[in-house]
Amino acid sequence: MNERQREYFRAKLLAWKDEILREAKLTLQTLQEENVNHPDLADRASSETDRAIELRARDRQRKLISKIDAALQRIEDNTYGYCEETGEPISLKRLEARPIATLSVEAQERHEKREKVYRDE
Repeated sequence: MNERQREYFRAKLLAWKDEILREAKLTLQTLQEENVNHPDLADRASSETDRAIELRARDRQRKLISKIDAALQRIEDNTYGYCEETGEPISLKRLEARPIATLSVEAQERHEKREKVYRDE
């Protein structure tokens, strides 16, 4: 992977991270402002369910930020774009679709097959 490609993916990852952080701030603001005590039990239950779903989504995104940070670190140490399992280059198409990918398509498929076998047992 050349320097121009690394810079492209660095910018893409940083923009993705900024978007996630911006959404998290909006969620926090919304949750703080929406501290309404609903007199109706059904309204309260609906509101609590919505909050739980939103918080779960934010938790998944928090975990995604650590994967983005790990990808940025791999860019810095020139290991970005190489499969952790085989050492082969990960296709640019795959990195475009999933910039935090650490495995090539083939290695990911093998990993998922093994996971499925163990899960089915």
